[in-house]
Amino acid sequence: MISAVMPTYALADVAFERGEGMYLFATDGRRFLDFGSGIAVVSLGHAHPRLVATLTEQAGKLWHTSNLYHIPAQERLAARLVANSFADSVFFCNSGAEAVECGLKILRRYHDETGHAERYRVITCTNSFHGRTMATLSAAKNEKHMKGFAPLPDGFDQVPLGNLNELRAAITEETAAILIEPVQGEGGIYVPTDDYLKRLRETADEFGLLLMFDEVQTGVGRTGKLFAYEWSGVTPDVMAIAKGLGGGFPIGACLATEKVASTMAPGTHGSTFGGNPLATAVADVVVDEILKPGFLDHVQKMGALLERRLTEMAAAYPKILGDVRGKGLLLGVQCITPAGELVDKLMAKGLLTVPAANNVVRFIPPLIVEESHIDEAMAALEAVCGTIRD
Repeated sequence: MISAVMPTYALADVAFERGEGMYLFATDGRRFLDFGSGIAVVSLGHAHPRLVATLTEQAGKLWHTSNLYHIPAQERLAARLVANSFADSVFFCNSGAEAVECGLKILRRYHDETGHAERYRVITCTNSFHGRTMATLSAAKNEKHMKGFAPLPDGFDQVPLGNLNELRAAITEETAAILIEPVQGEGGIYVPTDDYLKRLRETADEFGLLLMFDEVQTGVGRTGKLFAYEWSGVTPDVMAIAKGLGGGFPIGACLATEKVASTMAPGTHGSTFGGNPLATAVADVVVDEILKPGFLDHVQKMGALLERRLTEMAAAYPKILGDVRGKGLLLGVQCITPAGELVDKLMAKGLLTVPAANNVVRFIPPLIVEESHIDEAMAALEAVCGTIRD
């Protein structure tokens, strides 16, 4: 008999009833160190006092009005994102997939409005992940995720990540844009070089294309900058963010330059819930905390420490752990043994991690992680590796 909750997830045998900072507490009393952050979402840790206070205060005032009216908190948050990014305008939604979908519409709309309606195709990269909607599945072209949902929408051409020659060869008169993650998350933590990203920008400009970054997982401080594109100095025309933006409260956003955003007009896109007073009040506090002096420096410091400790662990257990890669606090370890086995054993030791494609385990703790938490996580990893080795 099917469960009341549709069985689309392979659930771990645990349920959590509360969280505090870096830790989650299960209904059976067990405590877990959270190095998964709800898949890179809980950016400020669990039950952050400012987030709790803001949500509680806003809940007592106003939850929802719809986007038929001005929403002051939404306008404040948009202004803050614009002031701290390449963008001139922001559309708010509820998730990463929605943010990417909005971006895809903007890409097509821009070319249609500028007299090139034939330009609608988007070039994406292998091992990418852009969401679970029909269009975003088609963009990523992951056979496992696509199975059973054919035919998917057309309009996407995929090339190997890092191969500029193949990307340039894929450009046709129908190409509208290039879509890429500055660091691939779900696909296995692959980091394109800064030079490659710069050449993508140059190629887009050369052929009159738009460049879109999917920063759903990398954005809002995860890599040690507010946005990952800052590391390369390459600015996109459109960018999707979500996950860490709400610190656990569902919210996504699509950011764009005036050049492309100005082609969107009333009626071209919309969202009933997107950017409502609750979500934007919380997200504004998240951004405020991350922009405090020293916060992102701390993320960079902890990211470097975690990467070093993981690399040392991989050297000590080469039959279990392989390549360590990523940026900031978005790190992955290529496993020699099954990644799922390692994730399960770490959970049994009280450490939560997240699997990714290509047999990778992600270590993506809340951005408030301290050295003591990294010590605790590495002790659990070493204990598990010792068990597997034996």
